[in-house]
Amino acid sequence: MSAIIRVNNLSKQFNEIAAVTDLSFTVNEGDVYGFLGQNGAGKSTTIRMLLTLVRPSSGSIHVFGKDLFTHRAEILKQVGAVIEKPDLYKYLSAYDNLSLFAKMSGLQVSRTLLMDQLKQVGLEERAFSKVKTFSQGMKQRLGIAVALVHNPRLIVLDEPTNGLDPQGIADIRNLVLKLSREMGKTILVSSHLLSEIELVATRMLIIDKGKKMVEGSVAELLDPSKTVVQLETTDNKETKEKLKQSKWSGFLQPDHGAVQLKMNKDEVPALVNDLVNMQVQLLSVNSTHSLEDYFLSLTTRPGHVEAFTN
Repeated sequence: MSAIIRVNNLSKQFNEIAAVTDLSFTVNEGDVYGFLGQNGAGKSTTIRMLLTLVRPSSGSIHVFGKDLFTHRAEILKQVGAVIEKPDLYKYLSAYDNLSLFAKMSGLQVSRTLLMDQLKQVGLEERAFSKVKTFSQGMKQRLGIAVALVHNPRLIVLDEPTNGLDPQGIADIRNLVLKLSREMGKTILVSSHLLSEIELVATRMLIIDKGKKMVEGSVAELLDPSKTVVQLETTDNKETKEKLKQSKWSGFLQPDHGAVQLKMNKDEVPALVNDLVNMQVQLLSVNSTHSLEDYFLSLTTRPGHVEAFTN
């Protein structure tokens, strides 16, 4: 499988602020590549470097096997991007926006092709409605249609679900899956929502304060056997002693005060049943993927309430 994006030792310094530090990662052809991090982690700066909007302080970026800054024009012709909220003409219709952006890109496209693009993003029935009447989710989908109008090999989406309601988030999620599975696009999508990336991505990268934390396939990183179960009981000390004398002893985690076990999520019902039989008085049972726990331990900062949410 060929590498579409290859980033090596990328850094960006803004005066005394290190926005990105020694970042390396690879996006392979066909990936839906999730780029995760809290707001301010360095995602947008990295994406702007990938689109040549910001010049790196050091490091290299190769796209389609070529140096990005040496072959800028050639590469960007094969890239479509939506950076935060799409810049659209609100008093024009969706169709006219798409037609205008196509002409600005030097493309001669037919009405049939433009309507097909709007159909791909679920806006065919609103093709001739003015953009000012659209919800934010519809504007995001139109922005993606604009990014697709020149049939790019690579699509870059920076926080495409920001500010959307649950239905809008679901629409963007389904569109990303469609672009990948039906149209064969390689997609890099940034987000601070682990739950959304988990649903669409094949591989992911997590950064914090501009540095790489972890990278790998979603299947590997979100292994269900690594679910952390935390119990709250009327007597945690006694519960631990009972668990140590049971078949669950090997699942107990080091003493955190709370009762924690790491196991396959499918085993949780059997654990709860055994606890009831042990006459343990359960107050709560909470399970999180250990990767979430790891993310939070690395990326939650004092004073911040933002986190990777499920």
